Amino acid sequence: MSLLCVGVKKAKLDGPQERYNTYVTLKVQNVKSTTIAVRGSQPCWEQDFMFEINRLDLGLTVEVWNKGLIWDTMVGTVWIPLRGIRQSNEEGPGEWLTLDSEVIMTDNEICGTKDPTFHRILLDTRFELPLDIPEEEARYWAKKLEQLNAMRDHDDYAFQEEGERPLPVPGSQCCNWSYFGWGENQNNEDPDSAVDDRDSDYRSETSNSIPPPYFTTSQPNASVHQYSISSRHQQNGSRDSCTDSIHSYELDYSDHQRPISPTGSSRYASSAELSQGSSQLSEDFDEDNESPQGSDLDEERDGDSYHSCHSSVSCQKEPVDSDKEDNELLEGYSETEELQKKEVEIFEEKPKEEEIVVPDEAPPEAEIPSEQPEVKPVEIYRNEEEVHPNMSRAKANWLRAFNKVRMQLQEAQLGEGAGDLPKPLWFKGGGAAVKFLRSIDSMPDIKPRRKSLPLVSDLAMSLVQSRKAGITSALATRTLNDEELKNHVYKKTLQALIYPISCTTPHNFEVWTATTPTYCYECEGLLWGIARQGMRCTECGVKCHEKCQDLLNADCLQRAAEKSSKHGAEDRTQNIIMVLKDRMKIRERNKPEIFELIQEVFALAKSGHVQQMKAVKQSVLDGTSKWSAKINITVVCAQGLQAKDKTGSSDPYVTVQVGKTKKRTKTIYGNLNPIWEENFNFECHNSSDRIKVRVWDEDDDIKSRVKQRFKRESDDFLGQTIIEVRTLSGEMDVWYNLDKRTDKSAVSGAIRLHISVEIKGEEKVAPYHVQYTCLHENLFHFLTDIQNNGVVKIADAKGDDAWKVYFDETAQEIVDEFAMRFGVESIYQAMTHFACLSSKYMCPGVPAVMSTLLANINAYYAHTTASTNVSASDRFSASNFGKERFVKLLDQLHNSLRIDLSMYRNNFPASSPERLQDLKSTVDLLTSITFFRMKVQELQSPPRASQVVKDCVKACLNSTYEYIFNNCHELYSREYQTDPNKKAEVPPEEQGPSTRNLDFWSKLITLIVSIIEEDKNSYTHCLNQFPQELNVGKISAEVMWNLFAQDMKYAMEEHEKQRLCKSADYMNLHFKVKWLYNEYVKDLPAFKNSVPEYPAWFEPFVIQWLDENEEVSRDFLHGALERDKKDGFQQTSEHALFSCSVVDVFSQLNQSFEIIKKLECPDPKIVGHYMRRFAKTISNVLLQYSEIIAKDYASYCSKEKVPCILMNNIQQLRVQLEKMFEAMGGKDLNSEASDILKELQIKLNNVLDDLSRVFALSFQPHIEECVKQMGDILSQVKGTGNVPASTCNSVAQDADNVLQPLMDLLDSNLTLFAKICEKTVLKRVLKELWKIVMNTMEKTIVLPPLTDQTGTQLIFNAAKELGQLSKLKDHMVREEAKSLSPKQCAVVELALDTIKQYFHAGGVGLKKTFLEKSLDLQSLRYALSLYTQATDTLIKTFIQSQSSQVHGGKGIRFTHSEEVYPEKGSGVDDPVGEVSIHVELFTHPGTGEHKITVKVVAANDLKWQTTGIFRPFVEVNMIGPHLSDKKRRFATKSKNNSWAPKFNEAFQFTLSAEDGPECYEIQICVKDYCFAREDRSVGIAVMQLRDIIQKGSCACWLPLGRRIHMDETGLTVLRILSQRNNDEVAKEFVKLKSDIRSAEEGS
Repeated sequence: MSLLCVGVKKAKLDGPQERYNTYVTLKVQNVKSTTIAVRGSQPCWEQDFMFEINRLDLGLTVEVWNKGLIWDTMVGTVWIPLRGIRQSNEEGPGEWLTLDSEVIMTDNEICGTKDPTFHRILLDTRFELPLDIPEEEARYWAKKLEQLNAMRDHDDYAFQEEGERPLPVPGSQCCNWSYFGWGENQNNEDPDSAVDDRDSDYRSETSNSIPPPYFTTSQPNASVHQYSISSRHQQNGSRDSCTDSIHSYELDYSDHQRPISPTGSSRYASSAELSQGSSQLSEDFDEDNESPQGSDLDEERDGDSYHSCHSSVSCQKEPVDSDKEDNELLEGYSETEELQKKEVEIFEEKPKEEEIVVPDEAPPEAEIPSEQPEVKPVEIYRNEEEVHPNMSRAKANWLRAFNKVRMQLQEAQLGEGAGDLPKPLWFKGGGAAVKFLRSIDSMPDIKPRRKSLPLVSDLAMSLVQSRKAGITSALATRTLNDEELKNHVYKKTLQALIYPISCTTPHNFEVWTATTPTYCYECEGLLWGIARQGMRCTECGVKCHEKCQDLLNADCLQRAAEKSSKHGAEDRTQNIIMVLKDRMKIRERNKPEIFELIQEVFALAKSGHVQQMKAVKQSVLDGTSKWSAKINITVVCAQGLQAKDKTGSSDPYVTVQVGKTKKRTKTIYGNLNPIWEENFNFECHNSSDRIKVRVWDEDDDIKSRVKQRFKRESDDFLGQTIIEVRTLSGEMDVWYNLDKRTDKSAVSGAIRLHISVEIKGEEKVAPYHVQYTCLHENLFHFLTDIQNNGVVKIADAKGDDAWKVYFDETAQEIVDEFAMRFGVESIYQAMTHFACLSSKYMCPGVPAVMSTLLANINAYYAHTTASTNVSASDRFSASNFGKERFVKLLDQLHNSLRIDLSMYRNNFPASSPERLQDLKSTVDLLTSITFFRMKVQELQSPPRASQVVKDCVKACLNSTYEYIFNNCHELYSREYQTDPNKKAEVPPEEQGPSTRNLDFWSKLITLIVSIIEEDKNSYTHCLNQFPQELNVGKISAEVMWNLFAQDMKYAMEEHEKQRLCKSADYMNLHFKVKWLYNEYVKDLPAFKNSVPEYPAWFEPFVIQWLDENEEVSRDFLHGALERDKKDGFQQTSEHALFSCSVVDVFSQLNQSFEIIKKLECPDPKIVGHYMRRFAKTISNVLLQYSEIIAKDYASYCSKEKVPCILMNNIQQLRVQLEKMFEAMGGKDLNSEASDILKELQIKLNNVLDDLSRVFALSFQPHIEECVKQMGDILSQVKGTGNVPASTCNSVAQDADNVLQPLMDLLDSNLTLFAKICEKTVLKRVLKELWKIVMNTMEKTIVLPPLTDQTGTQLIFNAAKELGQLSKLKDHMVREEAKSLSPKQCAVVELALDTIKQYFHAGGVGLKKTFLEKSLDLQSLRYALSLYTQATDTLIKTFIQSQSSQVHGGKGIRFTHSEEVYPEKGSGVDDPVGEVSIHVELFTHPGTGEHKITVKVVAANDLKWQTTGIFRPFVEVNMIGPHLSDKKRRFATKSKNNSWAPKFNEAFQFTLSAEDGPECYEIQICVKDYCFAREDRSVGIAVMQLRDIIQKGSCACWLPLGRRIHMDETGLTVLRILSQRNNDEVAKEFVKLKSDIRSAEEGS
């Protein structure tokens, strides 16, 4: 093992300076390290890294990456072979290397690069060996380091230290010296900061920047506070519910190459992407195959921070045996007590044999601390303190590494001792959100066992097999026990075999010329012709036609013997007998095994066998001389004969000939299916004779009579059948097919014969078919049960007739010769053998043979040929085997096969390919039985084979499910536990499902998956005979799911009542159930277009999880904000204008949403419920975020960038919310959830408005100061009256001067805002600033101050009512009255245009339409426009615009006279009294003047408290234009102590003709007369004359109010008039309108 030192120095990159922000990634032996990111085209890193190398055949891959906003891009790469690296203990200057753009791959490994770029990098690479450490010490330190790393990185295997052996070379090692070389002052709390300089833009600004856990897309840049992706499994110490680890993983980094953002892989510039274990596992461990390559480890590749902080020593073992691995990979350990003992032992001075057991629970990955100071990039500091001054650098490195790891392990151990969960070594704060989210395994990958899942023990299986080998009744046991029959069959067998027909001497025919008329021996026809008329055998002399030679007895010798004996040629006969004897001797000598087998089968003693052999030979030699038989033949009927007559029919009759005797039936005219029922008797003395049955068509015409003269056969030939006499025995009822005589014959049909034979000496012997059955069954029994222990030996035969081979060569010859000798048909042989096999149909290989046999039997009976029209059922009925017997046999077999198929998993285990083949053959056999029933028996609708098999499969699956449900824990521990000593004993009462945990269901799902996979992969391919109707995998999935669903639904209902498990456990189970459904059930026809039920089972638990998730999200939000606050709300990058808390909050929400999304709930209704609940979470979290921001926002307004970044944050919330809305479904989202999010968007919008307002108000003092300065400059502008055109330039100049202070302020701030504000935020800030500038200018420059105290009080109250106190704060203080001249107004107008253009900013700022329609601008312009108007015009404007001054203008009632009291008025709240007046309006017809007579009738219900005398009187004021020279006020006399005084006083007002009465109003005030001081107002009423113009004269009842109310226009008019101190009308108007009810005494 060598130490590879790599110094990454600097690079020269081709391109502009600002384009690059680069870092370097080093990869070697599946380990990766990363430098910090440096900006510029000539970056300088100066970082050193060390790797442990044990394979010099590999290479070092160097990649340079350029950081992007979201994705990182590769600049170039270079591959350095390790063999070419120098060895040195000193650093070198380095070497400049050119970067290439592509890598060259061989066998999934990089072996070079190609396509050079213009970029170069300076690297110093060298090997440094700890040469000065003694061998023993080096071994000791290396072993310790490996043990520590094993403890740190692995959680499920034991380690054996071997002190005696040499230091083993690990499979894959790499020490992260960068990690070990940290200075003591380094704080390693922040898992992300290592690659995050403050000038780095590594942090992302989009919510989608961090994919949620297990997201498989390319990884973008992560937020600084983003949780790293969690381990796949919920690490709670119990792994038996997960079966993900069944399959092994190759620990090759190439499987997980991430071309995008490699910095995301190693946040600490660590040398280890994946720490895989100690440097070497002991031999014992290796043998046990407890491989650390489980999926838990493999998945931890993604937990970047976790691995980067661990030691980089890794182990890559050889792949373990797959079967062993499947059996043993799943067991997990969690023995923390033993761990703590062992950990202490590690630190002893001397190495000794020890075993370390590491807890099952891996630390949470990259949990977010609440306080995390920034960590600088990791590197080796050259000035770092050495461990010992005399120690070499290499040795110091080793010691430092060991001590560093030991210290951190002790820290972690202390944390665990306190009862906490193990935490990452760098973690010092809370991380509930990570733990909460990583506890969900959203992508369970349940893998079945590769082996078959044995559901019963082997012993029980063998008993079943032996008991159910076949149908015991299939064998005719009487043939095995009938000794008399067996003895006779034994003799007949010897007779057939000693001189077999297959070995007989053939005739030696030659062409022969008859000199006298000669007849054919076979057909007895004349041998026609002058010469060469026929054929003659030179040996026996038989003569026949050429066409008849094949029909003769085949044995020339026996034929010759018969002929010689009959003609008295004794010498010739003796010669032939000698030849026969020789033949039999040769036969006995050449085939002794045949006769030995016959002897063994029939269990005869040797001596008896010898005697029988002699007797049999003699019977053969005697031939036919002593043989005779009586034959009775009944010609029953025929079917399907050929039509020979012109009428389309025939007139058939039959001739039957035995030897020379020939007999004829009657003729049946015009019938092709004739019935004769005629009986004939024959005597036969020659066993070689034949029965010749021929069918003829009788002809009685001239042509036939002429033919009869010249030929023996004048009638037409319809067919024949030749029967060997020797094959007859007993009684037979048989259909025979009619055969041709020559190729030219036109023949069809079949004939039925009933034949009875009595052979002399064998009258009581069974028919030859029964004898054959006896022979076949005894032979089968001997070969199978006696010789082969009950196992059927399958004959090895090939070819078309292979199905006719039943035994090995010797036994087959015996049955064939017997059948040939005694005329047993081959189909009878086949059916007999089928019956024998039925007794052993469960033996290996037998179903295939039976299937083939039955298929050929079917073909024989069902496939009618052109030569016969006999129906298949009729042919089968005539079978010598026996119709009833064979049908009964098939029925029994069918039932047995169904029973066995209903347990196919036991009877045909998937682990045995031979038995699977038998299963396939069994189904073929079932199919053949069905075919037999349809085609041969011709049944109407027998059960379809596919349906039968399907029912059997379902029955098997039902019982299988019941079995695995009842034995779930036992089966799981048996099949998925590796250590037999670790089998968890489950109490009997907890064998089934429990409400306390969900382990049972996880295990059950695993077992179900194994069953389905076995059916899918093993049985589906096997049972493929009905592809359209039967798919075992699909049936298995359907049946299993239906049964599982019933149990699961009930269980979840129980769990919902008690809820004893964690919500995360329910979620994990939900994901497994979803995976099971999607993987196997979703596409099944029965489920394809339906919504599954399973989401409804888990809905309460998902909602519970979402409730908990909200709490976690809130806690996480506070942590993220606190961290962000500590960092000072820094931008995540120069491109992103918001801080990282937004990204963190949405990353957490996105991860939560991804978990919900990955549920892939197919029920839209339930999805709606989830979305609604999650929308509430989003709403609550984001509103809480905005509340926290808004609460302290004012305190940040004094800072330069922070308030803008906070507003950007709120805006980014809105942007990310929109993205979240789209991700959740957009327009298709549940309406309630959609409404929640839309309402949230509105609320966030309002928050942003509020923040903008607060931020803008923070500038108000500065703006007011500037506007004051503008006012001062404006006051210096001279000139009165209208502005002539010649002074336009001076006005523009004055406007610029006036604007100068404001422009200076806005310029400096708005430039900054434009840089650091989002565009939307910028516009909002500009709007608020615009309002403030407009309002400030209005109240400071345009609107005049109030000097009269009463007026001040009025305006103060009016403003208070309008909520515009802010407009008056400074206005009240000013005492000097300043009124603007027309020129000054022109300057202000021009200044307004300039300010408007400034805020528009050429389209970048606010829109012109907004500015024009701005109420503030309109108010200011309106004030300016009112500014130059005359007092009368302003008063007229006031009267016309203010129609609801007292009680909102309501409650005034009119009648024709004051005697008529009206109904009480409505809409008046709390009047202080009422005044009754009578008004008359008269217009002079000549001058147009108006005279108004007002009669004050009385006051009613006055509300007034006083300690003295109450002396009320009424004051009547006429208000309107052009009244400066007219009487405007009258008052009545006062009344003493009357709260309802009567006055009845009239007054007359004269109005100008210039304006109509609609421009005037009467203001009435009831006052309490006070001597020597000002009268006190009791109440005020206003009546506008426009209300009575139509009436002319009327009585009015006016409710009294406490004061005058007005809108903003009225207030503006009042402000302008209040400064006209020299105008009596204006002063009087302001005083009237500012009047208010006085304070009552005693109140």
